[in-house]
This record gives sequence, C-alpha cells and structure tokens, in this order.
Amino acid sequence: MKITNRDGVKKHPWKEQIEKNTQGFIEHFGVLTAEELNWKPDPKTWSIAQNISHLIQFNETYFPILESLQKEKYKPPFMAKFKFIVSFFGEMILKSVQPESERKVKTISIWEPVKSSIAEGIIDKFKQHQSELIDAMEKASDLAKKETVISSPANRFIVYPIDVAFDIIVAHEKRHLKQSKKVYQIIVGLNEK
Repeated sequence: MKITNRDGVKKHPWKEQIEKNTQGFIEHFGVLTAEELNWKPDPKTWSIAQNISHLIQFNETYFPILESLQKEKYKPPFMAKFKFIVSFFGEMILKSVQPESERKVKTISIWEPVKSSIAEGIIDKFKQHQSELIDAMEKASDLAKKETVISSPANRFIVYPIDVAFDIIVAHEKRHLKQSKKVYQIIVGLNEK
C-alpha cells in the first residue's frame, strides 16, 4: 500500500505496518501458554504458533535476496526485463495474500511450518524477527525507489518489484494475523465453557 506525503512523493509505510502487525500478534497472543499457541481446531488448520513460524520462514527467505542486492551481486532473471510480466506477477501475488481474500492458498513446501509443537518463546522470536525485517526493508528502501525487480524466493521465474515484495510481506502478515485471531476466538470460546 502506497501513500503520498505532503510533497506528492509516494511513500511506503512498511515500517509502521510491520510494527502494527507485530503489536497485533503480541497483544492477542502474548499471554497464551505454549499449549494454547500450539492448539489446532482441526488437522487442516494451522495453530497460532504455526502461523507465526510460517511468517518468520516466509520473510527470512527474502533476506538473502536483500543482502545480495545490497552487495550489488544480485542478478535478476531475464524475465525481469519485461514490465508486463513483472506487473502481472506482482499484482497476482499481492492479490492472493490479501487478508480479505477467503480463498485458501496452498503453501509452498519451503514455507511450510513445522508439524511438531513450537516452543512458547515463538512470540519473542517473532518480535526479534520483525525488528530484523524492518532493518532489512529500511536498508533496501532506495532500491524500492529505483523500482528494482527481484524474483520470488520460491521460484526464480516469478518476478516483481521490490516495493511490491514488501507490500506482499505486509499483507501476508495481516492475513496470518487474521487467521490466528480465528483460532484464538475458538480457544476463548472453549475456555468460557
């Protein structure tokens, strides 16, 4: 999501949105026990801990790309030269991760959360991860202004602008916060019985 500042320059509020997402996870789930964080209403639904673990895994796959860009060693694939392809993939993926979308999206295996129980410290780990994510995004903000194109960490032939990648990260976090809240509501309902 882009907003315009007083000078009419487009500005990306990624830091504020990441901080808001982080706060949402802490406020809603920070007091839950490890058992509650790992509870699943059914085998096909992820627990709150799995949602958080998935976000960390997903976001961290962008770190090597961002580091490579900073060191000027990143080589975009040939597909990055075609603006219509770049635009198509960016819009398609961003649309698929919107929190409003009720359509289930199959997770790629590199982003699958662990199936076993996740330690209670996952909230603190997430909070630390989010700080690292903000730092990485801020370091790459000039690249976003230059409309630098990257490939998806999951598939080198799926390309989109780095600012769209950041929008994808933010929307993806919001989507999993919403999913986690649904699980939380079931937990609260069970505790009230």
